[in-house]
Amino acid sequence: MPSDLEASLSDTDIFTVGPDHELSFLPEPEPRDVWCPVISVDDHAFEPPTLFDRVPARLRDEAPKLVQVEGRPAWRVGGKHFFFTGMDGAANRPISEWRSVKMRMEDYRRSVYDTDARVQDMDLAGVWASLCFPSITWGFAGTTLSRIPDPELAYACVRSYNDWVVEEWAGSHPDRLIPCQITYLRDPELAAKEIYRNAERGVHAVSFTENPAALGYPSVHSDHWEPFWRACAETETAINLHIGSSGRISCPSPDSPVPVQVALFPLNGIETVVDWIFSGIPLRYPDIHIVLSEAGISWVPMVVERLHRAYRQRDAEPEVWAAINTHPVDVLRRNFWFTSIEDPSAFRRLDVISEDRMMLEVDFPHTDSSWPDSQSLFRSELESLPTETVKKICFGNAAALYHHPEPPASVQAASTLLGAAGQATDADSGARSRP
Repeated sequence: MPSDLEASLSDTDIFTVGPDHELSFLPEPEPRDVWCPVISVDDHAFEPPTLFDRVPARLRDEAPKLVQVEGRPAWRVGGKHFFFTGMDGAANRPISEWRSVKMRMEDYRRSVYDTDARVQDMDLAGVWASLCFPSITWGFAGTTLSRIPDPELAYACVRSYNDWVVEEWAGSHPDRLIPCQITYLRDPELAAKEIYRNAERGVHAVSFTENPAALGYPSVHSDHWEPFWRACAETETAINLHIGSSGRISCPSPDSPVPVQVALFPLNGIETVVDWIFSGIPLRYPDIHIVLSEAGISWVPMVVERLHRAYRQRDAEPEVWAAINTHPVDVLRRNFWFTSIEDPSAFRRLDVISEDRMMLEVDFPHTDSSWPDSQSLFRSELESLPTETVKKICFGNAAALYHHPEPPASVQAASTLLGAAGQATDADSGARSRP
């Protein structure tokens, strides 16, 4: 569960070279029974050596390049090397081999970087479509590219990355892979221009940072980002806030071990949704769509309770509330979507969290991923819910939000839930038609 902080550091900061040995793979998994097809709204791409071939020729020599360093591939960005990590491709490897050593391509399952193989592995786990964020090197919101010192080069690299996502990664299987662009964080006008450019070719998702102030940019409470918000609202481009994209995750003590950070990962989501509600962004743009990616859902009822309490005490801070003409809970329910890898308690609280605002994620091929057993996990959490509710959570909400086709009728009918539901409906209809 890496944060973008890892992507901002060099190999000497966070990586150690382990013993030179072949990593192992688990036995090849068998295809799983599909209970209900899923659109996963948080997976990760893996970028090729040709990623920046679209950068203008006069800038290309200074663009990031994939090089070999002591026999290991690494992206050279400025004066730093960013090595491939175990977290970038943990799929089908033993948990004991998930550590962040310097990886080689052959240490990854082919579907980590090859879209044909990726679609096959999606089929294996009952995933109809997938929205992919960048790999760790680039930061989940493209922060590494926005930090390139030369602003012209940085912007050209962001555009080149987005072209690759749209034309090659998602473009290789447009019915199965949903394009998600990254943001040029250094200039909101250029960031907005990129939103409009990509909207013209059907892109309705962008990865932005959960907290730009933590990265040294103006906060969401400033008017700095207005061109970007306006562009996203006008084009129905969903703003995906991947947890950890601010460069930090909750770590109570300097020596808190990794399991502490793993357990506290959703705290970033709590901070983010409350801060964004009070930023006024969704009040100025009531149609804007904001997604908390990999933040979980189970904590939302607690936040709703706290927002109600804050609203009751609004007379204590009249200058803050003067600009807020909508109850904050109504803002949360209108403008925010929440995503789940594993949240069994969340799906028992549909009285608090709307079924219209829940989506699922597999997080392939990262260490958090439920692949290849995503279907059994989601079934264990959702099977007590009405079929129409399950359809919304598994794929309907994501399809509507990202303007992507739902699974075709044949795929739905082949699943055990929807196939059985369709047979039951046909049987009922036949019974009603008989005299």
